[in-house]
Amino acid sequence: MRELCEHAVAAALGAGASYADARVVVRRSQVVGTRNQRVERLDDSESEGIGVRVLVGSAWGFACDRRLDNEGAEAASRKACAFAKAAPGGQSRELAPVEPARGEFRATVERDPFAVPLADKVDLCLRAERALGHESVKVTSASVRAQREHKFFVSSEGAAVEQELVECGGGIDAMAAKDGITQMRSYPSAHGGLSSQAGWEFVEALELEREAPRVGEQAAALLRADPCPSGITTVVIDAEQMQLQVHESVGHPTELDRIYGTEAAYAGTSFLKPDDLGSLRYGSEHMNVTADATTPGGLGTFGFDDEGVPARRDPIVREGILNGFLTSRETAAQIGSGSGGSMRADSWSRMPLVRMTNLHLEPGEGSLDELIAGVDEGVFLQTNKSWSIDDKRLNFQFGTQVAWEIKDGTLGRMLRDATYTGQTPVFWGSLDAVAGPEEWRLHGLTNCGKGQPGQHAHVSHGASPARFRNVQVGFKQ
Repeated sequence: MRELCEHAVAAALGAGASYADARVVVRRSQVVGTRNQRVERLDDSESEGIGVRVLVGSAWGFACDRRLDNEGAEAASRKACAFAKAAPGGQSRELAPVEPARGEFRATVERDPFAVPLADKVDLCLRAERALGHESVKVTSASVRAQREHKFFVSSEGAAVEQELVECGGGIDAMAAKDGITQMRSYPSAHGGLSSQAGWEFVEALELEREAPRVGEQAAALLRADPCPSGITTVVIDAEQMQLQVHESVGHPTELDRIYGTEAAYAGTSFLKPDDLGSLRYGSEHMNVTADATTPGGLGTFGFDDEGVPARRDPIVREGILNGFLTSRETAAQIGSGSGGSMRADSWSRMPLVRMTNLHLEPGEGSLDELIAGVDEGVFLQTNKSWSIDDKRLNFQFGTQVAWEIKDGTLGRMLRDATYTGQTPVFWGSLDAVAGPEEWRLHGLTNCGKGQPGQHAHVSHGASPARFRNVQVGFKQ
C-alpha cells in the first residue's frame, strides 16, 4: 500500500502538481444494537480506497478511487490535478514547513474486538437491557461498536507513515414514561454511549449490565421529580457534560479554517479573529484547555495527522487567555504560528479538514464533593440531553438528563428538564473552580459533524467536574 501511495504521488507530480499526497485507508466497522429485547441493528462493513490531494498553482484538488491498484491510483491523481486546474486561481498558498515524517503508529489493544463472536455481543446487549427493567421504563436499548482502520500516507515532500487505529465502545439507555411525561437516562454517556481507542477490554470494563439497574431506576424516578426551577444560580457540571461544553464552545470556534471563513456553509464560522491569539480573555484564570493527540485511549489520538504532521500536545487556552488554534499546515502558515497537526478525514473518499484531536479541560484541585460543598444554593447538572449553539459558537443552551438541587453544600432533591444558557466568553469567565486529577475523565464521541460533503470525526475530551457562578438555569423570565 505504501508503494501504491508513492505511485499515486509520482503520477500527480507528472500531471502538473507542485505538491501531492496520497492516503490509502482500509476500514472495518461493526455495530450491534438491541431495543426492547430484540436485535435492532447488526452492521459489519468494510471499505477500502485511495484519496489523492494535490496543489496545482494556487488551487487544491482532490479525487479518490476504490481500486487499490496502479490504475486506480493513477486515475485519482489525474482527476485531482484536473479538478485543481479547473478551480479559480489568484490566491497564493503556502504550507507551514515540517520535517517529512517517517514511521508507524499502532493502537494498544489487549483483545481484538473482531475476534469476539457476534453472538456474545448480542448476548451482552440483551443482558444489559434486561437489567434496565422497571415498570415505568417503556423503552430500553443497548449497543456496542468496534472499528479498525489501517492507513498509509505518502507525500511528495518525503513523508511516509503507516497507522493502525482500533476503537471500541458501548452504552445503554432507558426511557421511562407516565402521565404524559417522558424521561431518559443513559450510561456511560448519552448519544451512543462511550468509545475509546482500545480493544474489547474497554467494553468489558464499562460493565453495562452492572450499571443498568441504577439507570432504569433513575429514569423512573425522574417521572416523579420536580422540574428544575428557572433563575440565575451557581451550577456544578459533571465531567460528561463538560466534555460537550468544551467541544462546542472551545473546540469548534478555535478551528482556524472556521475563523478564516473557509469553513462556513455547514457548521458555521467563529466569534474569534486571528489577531485574538495571545490577547483575548476566553475565560477565568481557572480555564486551561489543551489539544493533545497523544492522549492514551483518545479517539483523537494518532501518530500522525492526515497531512503527516506528528502528534503533539498544544495549549489552546492558558489561565483564561487564548493561546492557540487548531490548524492545518496551510492555516498555520497564514497565521504565522505552528505547523498544523489537526487535519483529519473520515475516510479515503474525503479531503482532510481541520478537526479537533483530543481537547481537554485541564484539572484543578479538589473533589466533586468539595465543589458542591462550596455552594450555598445551586444545581448539579449531569449527563447531556440536548444542545444548541449559534453558527459563531457564541450563544448556547444545553439540557441535561438529570439535575440535583444543591442546598448548603449538599445534594438535595432530584430535578428534571434542566437547562442552562450562556454566552461563551461570559460563561467561561464565570468558571469558579475545576475539580482535581482524581475526578478527571476521558469521554469519546463519534458524531462530530463538519464539511460538505459531510464528515464525522471521532474525538475525545477529558474533563473534571467544574463550578460556574451566576448562570441562567431554565428559561429567562
